[in-house]
Amino acid sequence: MFSGNRASQVFVFLLLTIAEQWTQSSASDTLLGLEWFRPIVHTPVGCFRGLRAQDGNYSMFLGIPYAKVDPENVFGPPIPHRFKGIFDAVDDTSRCPQIEEFNHTITGTLDCLHLNIYVPNSASIDNPLPVMVQIFGGKFQFGFAGRYLYGPRFLVRHDVIFITFNYRLGPYGFMCLNTYKVPRNQGLKDQVLALRWIKENIRYFGGDDSKITVAGNSAGSISVDFHVRFLQEPLFNRVILQSGVILTKQLFKDPDPEAPLKLAKQLNYTTNDINDALSFLNRVEPHALIAANRDTGLVVELCVEKQFDNADNFITKHPNNINIVRDVDVLIGFNNDEGYVAVTTMKKEKFESEDFVSLLLDRDFKFENERKLYEIKKIIRNFYYGDDVPHADNRRPNMNLYADFSFYSPILRTVRKYLDSGLDNMYLYMFSYSGERCFVKDKDNVSYTEGGASHADELGYLYDISYMKERLRDEDILIVDRMTELWTNFVKYGNPTPKPTKLIPLQWPRVSQDKLPYLEINTELRLGSRPMHERMSFLDLLYRHIEHYQRDKQGVNYETGNYIRIWS
Repeated sequence: MFSGNRASQVFVFLLLTIAEQWTQSSASDTLLGLEWFRPIVHTPVGCFRGLRAQDGNYSMFLGIPYAKVDPENVFGPPIPHRFKGIFDAVDDTSRCPQIEEFNHTITGTLDCLHLNIYVPNSASIDNPLPVMVQIFGGKFQFGFAGRYLYGPRFLVRHDVIFITFNYRLGPYGFMCLNTYKVPRNQGLKDQVLALRWIKENIRYFGGDDSKITVAGNSAGSISVDFHVRFLQEPLFNRVILQSGVILTKQLFKDPDPEAPLKLAKQLNYTTNDINDALSFLNRVEPHALIAANRDTGLVVELCVEKQFDNADNFITKHPNNINIVRDVDVLIGFNNDEGYVAVTTMKKEKFESEDFVSLLLDRDFKFENERKLYEIKKIIRNFYYGDDVPHADNRRPNMNLYADFSFYSPILRTVRKYLDSGLDNMYLYMFSYSGERCFVKDKDNVSYTEGGASHADELGYLYDISYMKERLRDEDILIVDRMTELWTNFVKYGNPTPKPTKLIPLQWPRVSQDKLPYLEINTELRLGSRPMHERMSFLDLLYRHIEHYQRDKQGVNYETGNYIRIWS
């Protein structure tokens, strides 16, 4: 036995030693009731000291840099990050340069390629838990991974590890140039590097690297679809796609080879040399570049890449020419009123001046003559409007038209494409609940009592959004409980309803070649078949009739120049 000061010194030494050698197998436990102990995880790429959550039984490792932007080429490939010593993983507020979606202010820095890991107390190296990775949406122009929107509390209570991460956006992530230094789609390649980091290191946090689900909403879901089709590495085995697929909108446009020249000129630097312009832009303060990108009206573009040796090539063919070979489990779906907020919030003058049929049709098709185009537009208008004339007091036809072309038909065609490629463990959902936690309605000041579930409204029922913490109506909490149980069941088992429970008293059937069942998620769960059947049947017939008018960038095989069928 030790006595006096000697005993105290030994005790303190032991406590400090334990704190430094803390591993995830004990990181989530409280040692001797001393809550001030913080978890430390040792990995091959560094040691990370996290925080104990105050709102649940889990630990948080925030703002871990998985990569860094090359200061000599900020538009180029990311550089993997390694550490010496212990990294204090306590800050999840980083954002990549952007115009953020709430106050529309320019924010962010290039020190942003960070990820956040939320680990339930039950996780350990000896008891690894399944992993859910969320890719945020935002049109590839805005968004961030922090708890302000993606609070983990609702998910981690189901014994899954939850992860979010940032990736470059706008001109930094999607400058489309056919050069070795800027080979395109860098934002997607940031995502790949994050997924690679997770696959290689999550076991040290108590994660099961054989059960990784990648989930996304909107542009995040489009990103997931890209990874299913193009990523050859086995970095995940399940995917969740919420309201977004590659066919959701025309993503591939003719790149603007003069984009750097235009941006430089907007910033008062005139040159005719692309490399000179890039060198200048590389030195520009990021907020100034984001402002210049906004003021020039340049749009975010995803591009088919020219292949370069010794470079990470990603999208090397048009997606329509790729046969999906990834063997993954799929949970896919949409909200029942995807277009409600987008159309409702349009100014009356803009709404009445827009020709929705032309906008949606011209996006993907080019007709040989005006007469044929007139006939097709007339057919579409007769179906959606009947004898009505579109006007601001009756926006429902335009809501349906926009949602059908931009969400429902592309997603259901993707379901068929997945089935045709051999993916046979797939579940289709339709979220239809509208309550106080609807994300987009709340953000855009649209009453939740109006319309159905609009685009991205479901986010408030999966994530503990920081400013919605007090919205605890019984019906809203019921939907939170149902959504998170369904989603985490899929993460854990590849089946959202492995057995009926009081909360989910049914079994959700898989999609098959001959059947298209779906689960409608509301205060009452309902199984249905062939969602939006009448409208989708109309669009299927329409597309079959006009497929040969598809624009080259959508329907031409880049290898052979031949047209291909994509609507079947």
